[in-house]
Amino acid sequence: MVSILAANQSPLQNLFDTVTAMFSRPDTLAQPEALVEHLQALSVVWAVVFLIVGLMCMLNGYRFYRFATVAIALLIGLFAGYWVGQQIQAPFIVAGCLGLLLGALAFPLMKFAVAIFGGIAGAFIGANLWAGIASAANKSTSTEIPVDAYWIGALVGLMLCGMLAFILFKLSVVLFTSVSGATIAVLGGLALLLSFDPWHDTIKSGLTASQLVVPLLVFVPAVIGLILQESWPDSQAAPAAKAA
Repeated sequence: MVSILAANQSPLQNLFDTVTAMFSRPDTLAQPEALVEHLQALSVVWAVVFLIVGLMCMLNGYRFYRFATVAIALLIGLFAGYWVGQQIQAPFIVAGCLGLLLGALAFPLMKFAVAIFGGIAGAFIGANLWAGIASAANKSTSTEIPVDAYWIGALVGLMLCGMLAFILFKLSVVLFTSVSGATIAVLGGLALLLSFDPWHDTIKSGLTASQLVVPLLVFVPAVIGLILQESWPDSQAAPAAKAA
């Protein structure tokens, strides 16, 4: 059913509808059944784009941190504007206006934008780890950790990583580019794998086996990207070093 609906959509509408539905809640990675359904709706073309762009951001985001920051602000504005615009039947107009506005604001307010995106990355990590660990613990032990209280983990991650930007600028940049890049790349890769019928059932059963599977698939590459980007000499990213 999902694939039929996706086939009847234009490529642009397919992208906006899928992404807004996918990230409608902050603990999306810890909701594998819903996530797989959304990934199946993503077209193969966008899955490849996600994979390539995500890898570039994860491995080289710090070198081009100004461009990455403005691009992420633009994308957040586009998708948030699309969701808001659906309420007034003008999704693409509102998406374009809000995307341009946030992208334009991000450049002169670069350090504050980095702090905000670092906080968002921390909140995303906290929410998904809380939901995934709580679900796994409730299944394997007699504990009753409230899964819906993922906002606690999100709040802790938001405060820690948001404040980090004003203390360790480079680490904050590396954090949000690694996390956002790894998330986009892994989701694109999974969508691509799910598009192949011989592997579909195996991939789907593996992803839905536990609420911790997808968060681990995202956060392990994110840590690898963070380590690799931290190892780049500052001379290869002089503007970022000066901004710190």
